[in-house]
Amino acid sequence: MMQSGIPLCNTCGEQVGLDANEEVFVACHECNFPVCKTCFDLDIKEGRKACLRCSTPYDDENSLADDETKVSGTRSAMAAHLDNSQDIGIHARHVSNVSAVDSELNDEYGNPIWKNRVESWKDKKDKKSKKKKGAPKEEKVAQIPPEQQMTENHSPDAAEPLSTIIPLPPNKITPYRVVIIMRLIILALFFHYRVTNPVDSAYGLWLTSIICEIWFAFSWVLDQFPKWYPVNRTTFTDRLSARYEREGEPSELAAVDFFVSTVDPLKEPPLITANTVLSILAVDYPVDKVSCYVSDDGAAMLTFESLAETSEFARKWVPFCKKFSIEPRAPEFYFSQKIDYLKDKVQPSFVKERRAMKRDYEEFKVRMNALVAKAQKTPEDGWTMQDGTPWPGNNSRDHPGMIQVFLGHSGAYDIEGNELPRLVYVSREKRPGYPHHKKAGAENALVRVSAVLTNAPYILNLDCDHYVNNSQAIREAMCFLMDPQVGREVCFVQFPQRFDGIDRSDRYANRNTVFFDVNMKGLDGIQGPVYVGTGCCFNRQALYGYGPHSMPSLSKASSSSCSWCGCCSCCCPSKKPSKDLSEAYRDTKREELDAAIFNLREIDNYDEYERSMLISQTSFEKTFGLSSVFIESTLMENGGVAESSNPSTLIKEAIHVISCGYEEKTAWGKEIGWIYGSITEDILTGFKMHCRGWRSIYCMPMRPAFKGSAPINLSDRLHQVLRWALGSVEIFLSRHCPLWYGFAGGRLKWLQRLAYINTIVYPFTSLPLVAYCTIPAICLLTGKFIIPTLSNLASALFLGLFMSIIVTSVLELRWSGVSIEDIWRNEQFWVIGGVSAHLFAVFQGFLKMLAGIDTNFTVTSKQAEDADFGELYMIKWTTLLIPPTTLLIVNMVGIVAGFSDALNKGYEAWGPLFGKVFFAFWVILHLYPFLKGLMGRQNRTPTIVVLWSVLLASVFSLVWVKINPFVTKVDSSALTQSCISIDC
Repeated sequence: MMQSGIPLCNTCGEQVGLDANEEVFVACHECNFPVCKTCFDLDIKEGRKACLRCSTPYDDENSLADDETKVSGTRSAMAAHLDNSQDIGIHARHVSNVSAVDSELNDEYGNPIWKNRVESWKDKKDKKSKKKKGAPKEEKVAQIPPEQQMTENHSPDAAEPLSTIIPLPPNKITPYRVVIIMRLIILALFFHYRVTNPVDSAYGLWLTSIICEIWFAFSWVLDQFPKWYPVNRTTFTDRLSARYEREGEPSELAAVDFFVSTVDPLKEPPLITANTVLSILAVDYPVDKVSCYVSDDGAAMLTFESLAETSEFARKWVPFCKKFSIEPRAPEFYFSQKIDYLKDKVQPSFVKERRAMKRDYEEFKVRMNALVAKAQKTPEDGWTMQDGTPWPGNNSRDHPGMIQVFLGHSGAYDIEGNELPRLVYVSREKRPGYPHHKKAGAENALVRVSAVLTNAPYILNLDCDHYVNNSQAIREAMCFLMDPQVGREVCFVQFPQRFDGIDRSDRYANRNTVFFDVNMKGLDGIQGPVYVGTGCCFNRQALYGYGPHSMPSLSKASSSSCSWCGCCSCCCPSKKPSKDLSEAYRDTKREELDAAIFNLREIDNYDEYERSMLISQTSFEKTFGLSSVFIESTLMENGGVAESSNPSTLIKEAIHVISCGYEEKTAWGKEIGWIYGSITEDILTGFKMHCRGWRSIYCMPMRPAFKGSAPINLSDRLHQVLRWALGSVEIFLSRHCPLWYGFAGGRLKWLQRLAYINTIVYPFTSLPLVAYCTIPAICLLTGKFIIPTLSNLASALFLGLFMSIIVTSVLELRWSGVSIEDIWRNEQFWVIGGVSAHLFAVFQGFLKMLAGIDTNFTVTSKQAEDADFGELYMIKWTTLLIPPTTLLIVNMVGIVAGFSDALNKGYEAWGPLFGKVFFAFWVILHLYPFLKGLMGRQNRTPTIVVLWSVLLASVFSLVWVKINPFVTKVDSSALTQSCISIDC
């Protein structure tokens, strides 16, 4: 029986209870907000030390005892308030009223109170569910205080943090920062000298060089300062297991949905995709917590049949991996390792079972290759399935949605009788006239399908050629995402990209080591790394467009954390930015939506019809689409599917959410999911999350988490860089440009904004770079120079500038661990890509904006076998090869012309010649990997490339010779006067 006069807790709905003096328990004496003792203790334990309604700090226990006399005087007012709150609970289905009430309950920082209420409500609900699972021990556990339960159930490791930040030692980071500041000062003095000392004889060349140098300095600032606060991180997977995998109890680790995307099985070999899928199914994680979704955006029957073969082979492969703890768990790469596979293996049966498994894998490869050979020629009537019906995806641009569950958590067992993770094939519906948004649209379809079928709270997406190289990778990510102190603010955990099959010298900087080991570490010290498209574990709630649980407060920003880097409170005061109307409107709508979500969570006793009616009233369909099942899945932060769900009904709903018209008039691709508007959807998606106040984490385990294959030949590499650069130009020309988007709210740190600006403006560096690489040849052909005769001060400035550049690189090597060869390769390919792919990307981006001319990109080919770097020497015709080849020829011609001119003019011409030749050699040295790749093997360079380049170089040289020839022009009138007439 409920005692009369005792109010109900506004968090859990139970009675507030009595204190030690048999008086009604009061947590806050300022506003008498009704909270029971259990919820109050839970709030204190989780670090909430202020009232949910008025944000008044809670008193300590002694002051509570002294102030108990205040309870009687305020009990009547408190009861009146609770009566109103009970009325609200009774009429909870009137969502408009409840949302208005909840939206008014904001704390002093503007954060809605319902967020904290949701957290407490969820914790209490979890406690109830645990009590239901407990058997005979329940009565004893119920009598033990929560604090003692934590002490008895958890090991000492369970209470410790799951990860820690390791800042760089001061003896490494302090000199680095000092040199950066000194380089800024030297740059200022250098530009002062350059601007105040024009070269009148070559004014045009001097002005061009000044503009280029100023842009290079600006680009350096954008790239350098986001690396001001680099950090390293360490994870403790043993503590994760101690906290969430206690012996004798079900695992409490969070579930993870893996996304694997593929388009064309002829360019992305099914064997590569199969290895990625097998490595996911064999990951070291509870099988009931893992689901793998493969998106076939090309609706190819070859992909479907290859997955069927893969699911059969997985019944043998998965138990073998887990029995012997092998690494990596992709069979192609495991069996190709040139290491001692007996190391650390103690079971006598290992060699025998390994040989048998290798035979099975070779047979599996034969079957896969047979499928590929069969798919080379499409029948006239299209493909047919085994039952004789036509394959629904015969027309890849006009086909229905297809879903096939190959493996599942129940009913799918390996050869040893153990359950296997779920494996699902998905091909979204495509119809003419509907936008499909390429990879971003396919990923959003997977978000909805997975929410309906499994609804894991975390999502990890991989490209089809990126396999799991470290079976503990998911646990590494969970050390951040499931850490109570860290995970509540984390939208995703990004792993670095590592690659197989790259030549030892990494001629075209495929490893991109400087970006992944230097720049990303720097961003991790600010607001987190950018999303790079693969190897990323997402918080599903962040993909749904919600902000973190505690939004960064504008009023606290200036006093608690720096708006530049978020790491100090004294380096720069921040002013409260004015919020524009559009941003305020979006925030209001988001708060109303979140308030409605809280109310939906409170109606567990409603039937299906009432829930669907309530969902429609809250206008969820305007955000998430017309699927009540999917909308309900978005309300469960901890994931999971209702136990009463009918599998057949879920499959039908999953087909519905991948229909081509589902996203019409919704927020998909605009505010939720992968964001549309650029072919580099990864940058946009991460940028939107950071603008909402989330932070990301960079995880670099000792053993690389994932490995992929990179296009190692020159043509494919340039096309890949062109795609990335064009995506950056598209973002620059869109409304999401970091130069003007996301200022309202102040949730994006300034250094983080600089990093995003750098990601979208770097293609424009190609224009001054091409000009700067051409200037040395012009100087050699015309006999002019962009720098006047150097004085002692000017010589010191030039020397100081070069020394600061060298010292900055050396100190970067020191704290990052990157080799000098990696930095030099990165520098070389920056020039190669800048004068080719980036240049084309700028022009194509403006053509797309002004003329609507879109550029279609083909998928980069992946190789199924290691041909000993055979592709490294393969040159395919592409216009991207023409500009760098032209620059090489022009500078070589200029060097020859310069030496010829010096020989004609005598000794005094050799001094200026060395300065000109130095810059020309600088260009040739940076383009040397391109020249070496262009020559290829056995003169395989396309003739058309050589012809075009020679033609352009010749025209360019002749034009300059015509404008300003080597010989001094002679005035004809002066020549006439100086002639002596001879009378013949």
